[in-house]
Amino acid sequence: MSLFLRTSVNAALPILLLVLFGAIVLLFAEPFQVRIAYAFFMNLTIAVGLQVFMGNSGVVSFGHVSFMGIAAYAVALLTIPLSLKKTLIPDAPFGLPEIHLDVAPAVVAALLITTSIAWAFGFVLKRLGGAAAEILTLALLVVSYVVFNAWIDLTRGPRSLYGIPVASSLPWAVAASAVAIFVAKMFRDSEGGLQLRASSDNLLAARAMGVPVERLRHRAWVISAGLVGLGGMLHATYLGTIGPNSYYFTQTFLIMAMVILGGMRSVSGTIVGTALISAGSELARILENGPTILGQKLPTMFGLTGFFLGAVIVLCMTLRRDGILGDDEFEDILRNRRARKAQGAALAADQPAS
Repeated sequence: MSLFLRTSVNAALPILLLVLFGAIVLLFAEPFQVRIAYAFFMNLTIAVGLQVFMGNSGVVSFGHVSFMGIAAYAVALLTIPLSLKKTLIPDAPFGLPEIHLDVAPAVVAALLITTSIAWAFGFVLKRLGGAAAEILTLALLVVSYVVFNAWIDLTRGPRSLYGIPVASSLPWAVAASAVAIFVAKMFRDSEGGLQLRASSDNLLAARAMGVPVERLRHRAWVISAGLVGLGGMLHATYLGTIGPNSYYFTQTFLIMAMVILGGMRSVSGTIVGTALISAGSELARILENGPTILGQKLPTMFGLTGFFLGAVIVLCMTLRRDGILGDDEFEDILRNRRARKAQGAALAADQPAS
């Protein structure tokens, strides 16, 4: 079976379930519930993108939200109407005040910009491992945040950049998450993905067997950045306004909690983790505001959402470091269940009748 066909079969179940969920929300949910579902699919796209690198290379990355911001700003700067752009950022470099693209070509251009930056940065990252690589990705996050805040002529600095065409909707978010899942599973099932995971288990042995570890890390890094950038464009083209604070530590820890909880070596685990963290974060947000339950007014608990994310990461790393699903995908779980049933049926058939 070819890689494309095998990936299509393996990705069919989660994608169909997500499409069904999106259709139910679109048909029956209230507008605020549609917004919550949109945020789930957007974060799922970003989390699956992060999993492509973290789950296969074994290197923890704190910097991927940078690519979310780069893509969001890129698509914003290309799609804001010229008249408004000349007012907001009249001194923007690269001739941007005179450049305007429709959303579709702007998305392609923003994706090329994001992956090109990731490709260039990957030449440094691919040669590092362990704490050195993690610190480098953290530096990327901090530097990108400083650039978003300080390059006022390009980004308006700490002020919001608005006027972005609101072109995205829930079906687009569902489609983007489906693409991310398919790409992530295809890379995971490929020879390169298998070799990269082997290198994360035993780097010296993998190199001794001729595995091109640096080249595979670089490839995973660029693919991962592209998918995360896709999530950033979903963010910009849905809200119509963006700012630097959306692409910093809060979003970083949210996405990392999603990947770690479900199991970062599994695409299916990332889906499960994203669903659980999304539900938990929404519940924490409601409790944070001091709701009234059964006639009793609960106290306001500021920071409960952040506490929830931190607690999830700490407890998961302490009690179940491999996450809920570990290395297993949905198809592995179903295959193992069928095998156990077949084994049980065979044992029952071998027993003599009483």
